[in-house]
Amino acid sequence: MNLLAILSPIFWGLLVLSLLVFVHEAGHYGMARLCGVRVTEFFLGMPFRYKLSHKSKKYGTEVGVTPLLFGGYTRICGMEGELDELLPQALMSVQEAGMLEVGALAAKLNCEDERAFSLLYTLADWGSIELVKESESEELAHTVFQTLARDAELRCEYDRGHNFELEGSTAAGEPRVPQMSTEEFFAQEKAHTYVGVNVPKRLLMILGGPLVNIALAFLLVVGSLMFVGVPTAQNKAQLGSVESNSLAAISGLNPGDTILTFNGVEVHTWEELTVAIKEAMSADGKDIPVTYDRGGIQLETTIKPVLRPDDKIIGVSPVMITYHFSFIDASAAAVSYAAQVGQFALRLLIPTQTMEVLNQSSSVVGISVMASKAAAEGFSTLIMLVAAISMSLGFMNLLPIPPLDGGKILIEVIQIIVRKPLSIKVQNILSYIGLAFFLFVFVVALRNDILHLLFR
Repeated sequence: MNLLAILSPIFWGLLVLSLLVFVHEAGHYGMARLCGVRVTEFFLGMPFRYKLSHKSKKYGTEVGVTPLLFGGYTRICGMEGELDELLPQALMSVQEAGMLEVGALAAKLNCEDERAFSLLYTLADWGSIELVKESESEELAHTVFQTLARDAELRCEYDRGHNFELEGSTAAGEPRVPQMSTEEFFAQEKAHTYVGVNVPKRLLMILGGPLVNIALAFLLVVGSLMFVGVPTAQNKAQLGSVESNSLAAISGLNPGDTILTFNGVEVHTWEELTVAIKEAMSADGKDIPVTYDRGGIQLETTIKPVLRPDDKIIGVSPVMITYHFSFIDASAAAVSYAAQVGQFALRLLIPTQTMEVLNQSSSVVGISVMASKAAAEGFSTLIMLVAAISMSLGFMNLLPIPPLDGGKILIEVIQIIVRKPLSIKVQNILSYIGLAFFLFVFVVALRNDILHLLFR
């Protein structure tokens, strides 16, 4: 195996999957901003110490890329940490002090360092304060958090319309006591977080990623069918191609010849010719007389199956044309394809069909190989593969299995039913169960890819 054969799947796999993950996370980001919720980070690649990034002056979001590709994340404020009755006092304490150690907050609120740290960590996740110094020891007491820069209207860098040039603005780390009650300021900050908006907005933020993937796939399929088209066989008895050294080539047939009779049977369409060929080739090697038209001249030849006794075909193909779908037909085809992908994903949840579905699945290894082959075949083939992967990514993420987006929707539904938030501990347990299941899925899919590569 040469170096190019190794590098090509890596390159195309990274390109395709990174593009689709970026689109997925952009869906979450866009919906969060639309719902007025703060977003602190938007990254291609999984969280890592080293990264390339740029901080948006308009929205405050840090946008960038990490070396751990094949993934991505959007940090929507309020999706981590736990609600606590002491959060309002903790928030106001930081605003009053400017900078505050965990130990100092614990002493002020008469609670343990662990709880004080949890309070400040939750507020930092909300985009209300920020961590500036981690403790040099295992003790949390000396971990320091500080206020964010805020304008005259108390808007921070993550809020739409902030303007730090207005009189009355304060810099990060400066005390800033709001001219309102502790509870009012807390409610104002909470309103900019995931936990502070209503359930429909939460569902929109969760659904943003999968729906954008499905929408992208729909547009790619419709666009490809309309503008690129699909190769379609013309239903006439004219030869589009003749395989070299085939029975047809040996008998003198050429591309462009129109078959008039085959083994004494008059044919007018490719379907009729196919039936005649099948019947003639099953006649124990008997010679097959053929009459055909070439440039307006009627000619005759004989196909001799005895020359290639193992062949079941004569080696001809029809004339191919490119058929362009109308918008309505292309849309109908895209919807039909989406329904098939959705049904395939749902079968994963049916115990009697789970292994059947997994045995037809591919891991990132198989996807990378397919992307490389599609790129080699041409742009239109690559576009259709991207659409297929994007559609699958969208529907798979809707499965009600934590930590997938569908799993987060499941948690929201459970919380509505029980009328109280699930604890972080319970949510983590559900996520660990889901991760264990997807580790099993990955192992089976990787096995499929390895077996396919070794024994193809």
